[in-house]
Amino acid sequence: MEHGKAKVPADFLENDYLKIMVLPELGGRIQRATDKTNNYDFVYYNHVIKPALVGLAGPWISGGIEFNWPQHHRPSTYDPVSFHMQENEDGSATVMVGEAENMFRTKGNAYFTLYPDKAWLEIRAQLYNRTSVPQTFLWWANPAVPVNDNTQSVFPPDVHAVMDHGKRDVSRFPIATGTYYKMDYSAGVDIFRYKNIPVPTSYMACHSDYDFVGGYDYGKEAGILHIADHHIAPGKKQWTWGCGEFGQAWDRNLTDEDGPYVELMTGCFTDNQPDFSWLAPYEEKTFTQYFMPYKGVGMVKNTTLDAAVGLETEGGNAVVTVYAMGEEQVKIRLTRREQILFEEDAQLDPGLHYRKEVKLPEDIREEELLVQVISEEGKELVSYRP
Repeated sequence: MEHGKAKVPADFLENDYLKIMVLPELGGRIQRATDKTNNYDFVYYNHVIKPALVGLAGPWISGGIEFNWPQHHRPSTYDPVSFHMQENEDGSATVMVGEAENMFRTKGNAYFTLYPDKAWLEIRAQLYNRTSVPQTFLWWANPAVPVNDNTQSVFPPDVHAVMDHGKRDVSRFPIATGTYYKMDYSAGVDIFRYKNIPVPTSYMACHSDYDFVGGYDYGKEAGILHIADHHIAPGKKQWTWGCGEFGQAWDRNLTDEDGPYVELMTGCFTDNQPDFSWLAPYEEKTFTQYFMPYKGVGMVKNTTLDAAVGLETEGGNAVVTVYAMGEEQVKIRLTRREQILFEEDAQLDPGLHYRKEVKLPEDIREEELLVQVISEEGKELVSYRP
């Protein structure tokens, strides 16, 4: 990467599906993440390093995946961190970045791993309180996602309300029907979509029993997913500068030609900002998150580390879409209670997606449907019931 006339060293992880760029000298952030099957940057790739006064200690840059710990936009977000690269016995490779931070003297490491046969990036975090007194912390991984008139956030289907910072305000979701961030949405506005949010706005899922959040570009038929155990990682958030004049000014502040983005933040041990958690004296916490591209499914209804599935019903038809994170021979099945409405074998891999339109019985209700993706060995890879 170029920073003015200087070069910023970068480390790379790469397999057949993904190529990941890590910048240890700029906070250990992931600066670029590319799906090689369609040359799609599934996180926002800012081609320039153009700092603005956003971080706690001043300089902050947009793009990539930033790691907010132990504070949001942490003081060291623009500073060098320790790093180490290694190849593992199972054929995977890992880049470790870490630091002993100067605010509370706690230590945090993040291990980025790519496996040879999977189209996802594993991030294993390790936080340690080295002191004899309790310490506060938060952890929000902060992927930036490019946005335009064709993009939308992808929240789980059980998210019906979202909240502001500190839970000071609440809105219906995805169709806002009241006043939120002083904007009148009483006509009913789809705040899934960037183009409908004119002012700087945050929202965080009120509650979800699903393990994913993401974003999708219908123009490119591609997007990003984050997966983590929702008991540990309940935080699902979107932030935008807004698509109005203020947001466009910040686009110019932070990049030259790469345009607007939204942040799809993922919080561990908290569902809201600035809520903090605790590390007891000498306590260690470890947890794992996954980021991945996907294609073709659009509004994902459920996902695992094996596959993502979509299900839409309209005009008496059901549309089933599936994307797999590795090569899989599967059976795709749509049922109504015990009645099989459709069943088909399919060969999936990360370069493809599956789509099938199925005619439904006239008397069917959507909540009676169940879609399943089943492996060759009979294991259910993912399923969804409305």
